Amino acid sequence: MGKKTATFILLSTEVLLFSYLITVGTNKVTFDSKRIMAVSVPSPEFKSLVWSDEFAGSGAINPEKWFHQTQLPPGGSWWGGLVQHYTDRASNSYVKNGYLNLVAKKEKFEDQGEIKNYTAARLNSKFAFTYGRIEIRAKLPVGTGTWPAIWLLNKNIDEDGAYWDNQGFGTTKWPICGEIDILEHWGKNQDYVSSAVHNASSYGSEVKNLGGQKIDDVSNEFHIYTLDWTKEKMVFSVDGVEHFQYQPSLKNSDTWPYDSDYYLLLNIAIEPDIDPNFVESPMVVDYIRIYQ
Repeated sequence: MGKKTATFILLSTEVLLFSYLITVGTNKVTFDSKRIMAVSVPSPEFKSLVWSDEFAGSGAINPEKWFHQTQLPPGGSWWGGLVQHYTDRASNSYVKNGYLNLVAKKEKFEDQGEIKNYTAARLNSKFAFTYGRIEIRAKLPVGTGTWPAIWLLNKNIDEDGAYWDNQGFGTTKWPICGEIDILEHWGKNQDYVSSAVHNASSYGSEVKNLGGQKIDDVSNEFHIYTLDWTKEKMVFSVDGVEHFQYQPSLKNSDTWPYDSDYYLLLNIAIEPDIDPNFVESPMVVDYIRIYQ
């Protein structure tokens, strides 16, 4: 007998489809490592895929789906004393072999009259939505001082240079507009991932609505980061394991500005305490899927 192709379906929070060859007589199993493909199981609440990016092929990021946010805030630096420029260059953001790569780099770079010693990328989605299930399969950069994030902002945020502000929607200052952090990871606390919500009642360094968990090897292994967002609550999880819920007993403009359209952001920030030996490291994203 020759080689046979078999497909197995393993049911858990995610369905993993493995296609491989089995050689009869040797019991040898060969996996196609690139095309081990995670197929999402829609939640009872959200069953319809309404937007996604599978980052197929290689080349530039899809300009119909993404906007590079590069304009510095007033004062010439990103908030919190961050030390990077965000650029729209291919060296900082590109698709390769079916994966999005956002790359933080140590390099001297001048833009908008400011010289900085690090570059990275900050993407805004051109899709905005209210309520849904958001899934992102990703690997995170490594290095003390790196600060990758996958998050949501209300498209009404008044922020010069942001995509939706450029379209005329910017009416409301942060944090009143609201922010939803699906994932944050600080390189100084490797393998601990955090989620949070910011609003008029809890924001910035004093944010009290947050939670996280330690997971295995976030920088070398893919994990699936998920937000389930309904009109009642938000639930944050990694690989199906929940670590934070936000469900305020009193919902008003201070605690729940989460009943209008939000858009996705992906970025890597660089903190002032960046490891002096840091050279570069990527955030690699396999897919982003939004269900409603």
